[in-house]
Amino acid sequence: MFTSTFLTCVFAALVTSQSHGREFGYGVADECATLPPNISFVNQTYILPNPFEFLNDSEVTSQADWQCRSAQIRALFQEYELGEKPPAPSEFTPTFANNALTITAGTGQNTINFSVPITYPTNGTAPYPAIIVYDAASIPIPSNVAVLTLDIDNIAQQNDQSSRGVGLFYDLYGTNATAGALMAWAWAVSRVIDGLEALPAAKINTEKLAVTGCSRNGKGALVAGAFDERIALTIPQESGSGGDACWRTSRAMLVNRNLATQTANEIVQENVWFSTAFDPFAATNYTVGLLPVDHHELAGLVAPRGLYSTSNVGFLWLGDWSNYECMTAANKIYQALGAPDHQGFSQDGPHDHCSFPNDQVSEINAFFDRFLLDEQANTTVFRTVGSWSFNATWTPWQVPTLN
Repeated sequence: MFTSTFLTCVFAALVTSQSHGREFGYGVADECATLPPNISFVNQTYILPNPFEFLNDSEVTSQADWQCRSAQIRALFQEYELGEKPPAPSEFTPTFANNALTITAGTGQNTINFSVPITYPTNGTAPYPAIIVYDAASIPIPSNVAVLTLDIDNIAQQNDQSSRGVGLFYDLYGTNATAGALMAWAWAVSRVIDGLEALPAAKINTEKLAVTGCSRNGKGALVAGAFDERIALTIPQESGSGGDACWRTSRAMLVNRNLATQTANEIVQENVWFSTAFDPFAATNYTVGLLPVDHHELAGLVAPRGLYSTSNVGFLWLGDWSNYECMTAANKIYQALGAPDHQGFSQDGPHDHCSFPNDQVSEINAFFDRFLLDEQANTTVFRTVGSWSFNATWTPWQVPTLN
């Protein structure tokens, strides 16, 4: 519940805290996200984990089962790769003034605030659909969609290893918080959505929200979409390993195909995007197979909501083949939910990193039309300019029809 007061052109709302609410897992039994005390880690280097099998080996056979399994997968990602995403803090006050949303959050001991400017569309009718952009937009955005720009480095710094625990998120939750930068940014996105829901004066349609970022920011956008079910459309652009490339397929690309791409072992040495709990799995290129999840499942957590990701064959480091293998596996989750065309994957290039080629404009517009603008559109997009096809040995598990 919240109350809203108008004071000198400032709209404010006081929001009470409640678990993760509609962020994710709403209405799902707590036991679904409760991990067993002892998990047996089996090294499966050449098989992607089965998203349709619980940790106790029982099968996912219905959409209700998938909701429970999704909660379990989110718990696994938080425990072993991304770190914990805290729920809305006990003290939370959003305000809106001068075309900016300001979030004030506190725990009783620490308080932070950050602002997100809103650029309103040049046409359309309020409340407007909107896209939350990490730092700056590098995709074409329709003229009837509002843009909220989130300064992610302000939330969690990402310079190098020295950035661990630096940023407003850690000022609030402490430098020992388990969340890496990707999850800290996702937390901030959810607080922005909380604020928009509480403040109709911001004139944003919170049922029509998207999130995007490119490269490292694309990794973050995918995590945000996976961990907040209020996001209707997720657009990771050229996110590479740690984004829409699976750890196992990137490892195979380097070790077996001798192609110099980023792997888990390198990425944890480069920056602080992930929790330190991920370090043992990334210790070598042979330990990543012990991780009980992979990024086909991270993308699958977005399902059946909209997901459009792009890849660029001009940069081997981004893992072009790995991206294709991983997102093909992710589409099996969309297939199980009866929505294969809700996920799009477009691999183009070569072109400049984070530029957007003309032949992808119609594709991304179709996803905007369908998921933000309520227009009929064909979102059957799954293509590559590369000379490869999916290796089905990655996914020996069966794809159920989830009724």
